[in-house]
Amino acid sequence: MIREAQEHPVTITKQDQTVAVVMSVEHLEAIAETMEILADPATMQTIRTHREVHGVYHDMSVLDEL
Repeated sequence: MIREAQEHPVTITKQDQTVAVVMSVEHLEAIAETMEILADPATMQTIRTHREVHGVYHDMSVLDEL
């Protein structure tokens, strides 16, 4: 289970109810960092502004053309 958890979170259930999740420290730190960014209004405003000015989004189907 530990090796599997290094790749992706592993859910542990008891009587069909999730009771725990095992994940790598790196994954946990990434989640915590994301939560900190999302909780910071100034940072989120900066991200929104950047996307409005510089953001260019393409449909994933364009990758099929490459």
